[in-house]
This record gives sequence, structure tokens and C-alpha cells, in this order.
Amino acid sequence: MMKKNNKKILITITIIILIAIIAILGVTLYNKQKEYRQTSENNYNMAFYELVDYIQNVETYLAKSLISTTPEHGAETLTNLWREANLAQSYLCMLPIESQELENTEKFLNQVSDYSYSLSRKNIYNESLTQEDFKNLKDLHNYSIDLENTLNQLSEDLNNGRFQWGELTNKGTVAFAQQVDNISKESFSNLEENFHEYSGLIYDGAFSEHLTNSEPKGLTGDDIEEDVARQKAEEFIGKDNIKEIKNLGYSENATIPVYDFSIQNKDDETINISISKKGGHVVYMNFNRDVSTQIISNDEADKKAIEFLNSKGFPNMQKTYYLNQEGVLTINYAYSNNGVITYPDLIKVKVALDDGEILGIETTGYLNNHTQRDISGIQITQEEAKKTLNKDLQIESEGLAIIPTEWKTELLCYEFKGKIEDTEFLVYINAQSGREEDILVIKNTPNGTLTM
Repeated sequence: MMKKNNKKILITITIIILIAIIAILGVTLYNKQKEYRQTSENNYNMAFYELVDYIQNVETYLAKSLISTTPEHGAETLTNLWREANLAQSYLCMLPIESQELENTEKFLNQVSDYSYSLSRKNIYNESLTQEDFKNLKDLHNYSIDLENTLNQLSEDLNNGRFQWGELTNKGTVAFAQQVDNISKESFSNLEENFHEYSGLIYDGAFSEHLTNSEPKGLTGDDIEEDVARQKAEEFIGKDNIKEIKNLGYSENATIPVYDFSIQNKDDETINISISKKGGHVVYMNFNRDVSTQIISNDEADKKAIEFLNSKGFPNMQKTYYLNQEGVLTINYAYSNNGVITYPDLIKVKVALDDGEILGIETTGYLNNHTQRDISGIQITQEEAKKTLNKDLQIESEGLAIIPTEWKTELLCYEFKGKIEDTEFLVYINAQSGREEDILVIKNTPNGTLTM
């Protein structure tokens, strides 16, 4: 009888201890979640108020651009406008709002950024703005006033507690117009309503509409489900080398929407890999391990990386720059076709210098930009382009290159690599206009070759 009672008491005590542990864990998790939610709310608030400030600056600089009469002052105003619009875009992207639901707002900021840069280039080359340019700037200014007014109303809603960012993130992919029904009639929905007639500027030049709205050009194929993406990840790593694979979910708001996986290989190393939803392309693969000795050379590592790229369906890649960090060589490769190096089509590969093992690959640049280019628009010869170079530049190599710009366009240029005294440079001369588009300084360090 005593034993039975003791057994019951022991069971009761065990249950009480388990309940206490569960309760403690529950409270701890609740507090952690509360702390996380508060941190997220604070970050979203910070991003929103920064967005408000930059939109106000955009409106101010657009107003100034309408009355500027000299190319010098116009260039300064438009360059400031370009910077503020870019920063506004950055903070808009930080808000927990699906991109398609703010498509026109984002499109507007893209247009302000691209167009202001285009006009600043005119001013830099001492060209006056046309009446059409001023009309476009006026239209943009009118839209910026609408956007500023709506954001000011949103600031009031936020300050008065009429909504919290968590309410938006918890509602997932529900149509945005439905999400805000209970918040305010003149709240977030007004951001898009104010732009319902906004179709973008219609003008010729490098920053036309089709470029700002372009889809990733190298992202071919149909959308796939998670199980197919899992198979793609297994095939890329090699099934014989996989001990375990875990699904980490779907990253919808990434630059390229991807399915993420964590793989445990036979050496108990954790490999992270991301597969694009569209087409099932490998966007990212990486794992880290100690590399205690450097046995193979940089040239041997380059050969290993090229073999790997060819085997994974990335031919015609040319090494550009590299960096050696703790025995791991990270090499940047650009697509090359008929002697034209195409810098936007970029792939990064990590190679271990002890045995040449491929530790990582990142293909975002290539998948976003890879396509067939038309290079028939060359207007000046290579010899004519040379005439614009500094006379002291000792040319070491020259050829055609397609370079990316900060405003999401591309330029066909002659690339001249050369030295002035002990400093190496890359100079890019526009193959159509003959303008000097960019100058990069090459930094040769013990750990690699970089550009600035």
C-alpha cells in the first residue's frame, strides 16, 4: 500500500514538474515573441518615417528642378533628386507590404530616380533641358505631392494607433485592398489610388519604361512546387552526398523568390541552398569549413571553378576579380560572348584552396540579366575611343564590354585597362557616343584583385 502511495506521489510530483517546465517555457517563448514583435514594429516604424522624410525631399528637389535655369545648378539639383528617390525606394522595400500591392508607387520612385539621373547627365554635358523635360518633371512633382499627402495621413494613423505593422504581416498574401478595410478609408489604399492613372513617363533614351519594369531575363522556365525544388537541390548537391535535407520555407519577397533548404552532407557539414520558384534555378549555395592549408594556386582554383560552372550549365564565363579570405578564393565571373565581356551577367564561386572543393555559388546577377544582346549600335571605332583617353595612360588591354549602371540599365563600351605610374585603371568609353562613362581603380592586394 505504501509503495502504491509513493508511486502516485512520484507521478504527481513528476507531472507538476513537467507542467512547471512547460509553463516556464511558454512564458519564455511568449516574452521572446513579444520582444521580437516589438523589435520588428520599431524597425518598421523607423523605415516608414525615413520613407516620409525622403519623399518630402523628393518633392522639394522636384520643385527646385522646375525653376533651375543653369546646367550647373540643374545638375546638382537632379543628382540630389536621384539620390533621395533611391533612398526612398530602399525604405519602401523594408515595409511589410507585398511588392505587387505597391507596384505603382515603386514604379513612380523608379521613374523619378532614372529620369532625374538622365537629365543630370544632360546638364553635366552642358545641354539644356527641353520643354518636354520640364513637363515631365512637373507631372512627377504633382504625383510627389499626392504621395507626400498620403504618407502624412498614414503618419497620423500610425501615431494615433489606428494600425500596427504586425496586423499587415499576419495577413499574409491577402489582397492589400482588403487588408486595410478596417484601418482607414484614406490609409494605405490611397497610395495606389493616387497613382491609378500613373503610367510612367513616355520618353526616348536609356531609361524607358520597358527597362524599369523588366522581369529577370535569365530566369527561364515555369513555376515549380517545393517538392520539385527539393529534387533540384538534391541533384545539384548529389544524392550520394546527402545525409539529411530540411525545407526552410519559401522566401517570396527576395529579389528572386526562392525555396530555401538546409542539407546535412556525409561529412556533417551544413549546406544552405536556394532554388528559384520560376524555372528551378540554383540562386545560392554555400557552406563553410576550415581551410588550414593552401595547396592549390589561384589559377588551379579558377580551372576548378570553370569546370564546375560548365558542368552546371554556365558556359563562357570569364574570371574578372577575386578575393582570398582564410584559404577560400571567391572569384567573380562574367559572361563573355564573341569577345564582349558582359559584367551584369555575374556569378560568384567560392573555392577551397586546400583541395579545390566548390564551397559556394551565387547566380543572382546572371539570372536577373542574362539574355542575348544586340551590339550592332556601335557608332565609333576603338581607335576613335582611344583619343578620349588620358595621354599618360599606358594601355595594357582593350576590348568591348557591357557594363551595368546604378539605374538598372546597360551600356556598351570600350574597356581600356592601363596604368598611370603605379596605379592601374579601367576606363570605359561609350561605344555609341564616345563619352567617358566610368573609371575604376584596380587594387591589387595580397588577398586579391578588387576595383573601386
